[in-house]
Amino acid sequence: MKLSNFSFELPDELLAEHPSENRDESKLMVIHRETGKIEHKMFKDMIDYFDEGDVMVLNNTKVFPARLYGNKEKTGARIEVFLLRELNEEQRLWDVLVDPARKIRIGNKLYFGDDETLVAEVIDNTTSRGRTLRFLYDGAYLDFRRKLRELGETPLPKYIKRDVEPEDEGRYQTIYAKHEGAVAAPTAGLHFSKHLLKRLEIKGVDFAELTLHVGLGTFNPVEVEDLSKHKMDSEELFIDEKATDIVNNAKLQKRRICAVGTTAMRGLESAVSSKHTLNTYEGWTNKFIFPPYDFSIANAMITNFHLPKSTLLMMVSAFMGHDLMNKAYKEAILENYKFYSYGDAMLII
Repeated sequence: MKLSNFSFELPDELLAEHPSENRDESKLMVIHRETGKIEHKMFKDMIDYFDEGDVMVLNNTKVFPARLYGNKEKTGARIEVFLLRELNEEQRLWDVLVDPARKIRIGNKLYFGDDETLVAEVIDNTTSRGRTLRFLYDGAYLDFRRKLRELGETPLPKYIKRDVEPEDEGRYQTIYAKHEGAVAAPTAGLHFSKHLLKRLEIKGVDFAELTLHVGLGTFNPVEVEDLSKHKMDSEELFIDEKATDIVNNAKLQKRRICAVGTTAMRGLESAVSSKHTLNTYEGWTNKFIFPPYDFSIANAMITNFHLPKSTLLMMVSAFMGHDLMNKAYKEAILENYKFYSYGDAMLII
């Protein structure tokens, strides 16, 4: 399987700029892997495909307001700083991306906020756009983190050309988000409303939660034709005993186990035991799933519609079969399904 197998023409108007009015009322394409049957539903209809004892695996990571705007010392040039990950809490070191990068060199200082109480010094170059910053802030660590949240904005993906709006703070976050650390939302989970979760719970569906802090690397386009040469960025993953018990019990009983999103699926597949059960996990994963691949845990998956040549599309192809994926995506374009983070959803069973 080569990179060129994942190329397709996607009309610009199908890239969702805004979320659906109600979380659980986006469109839902239901794909039956064994028969190839495709159904068109609303997201809240997904409850009809699950029974008592089935399990939904949710990624409970929480997006933090990772995009800041600062001014360069002396010139005052406006610089976008995208926080990727904290390297050292005590020294307040962060891995970031800067834009425009050509203007930012080691030793430069950036000033944030009207009162300029937050300053950052560039101490290293990591990639063409990557830098290591040391934040200088006169206050306790918790005050510093509060300041970052106050100055930061919701990190909507770059393809959304509009400005961030107040509703994005809530809508670019799952309603079950708990542990802050992601710079992008696990978007399949954005479709769940409180009401739908309650209805699933009443029906007897169980929930297992893991935490995979989504990084920007998840969305990096693949640039090598030979997929085995592509390297994923590492992302932090936590799976506790409660989650493994729920999942392994459902697996033993041959229940439906549904990964809500590619990040949940990647988390599960990063912690598989030699007996094909789920292990607890605490660490980093750079697992890249592309066809052919045998999945060990989940036998169903909810996911959004992904961009051409993305690692997310490759995982979907591995899970549902490449020909069926091509058929489903052609139908999605014909039926005007919305793509990407704020787009519509697909249930693969």
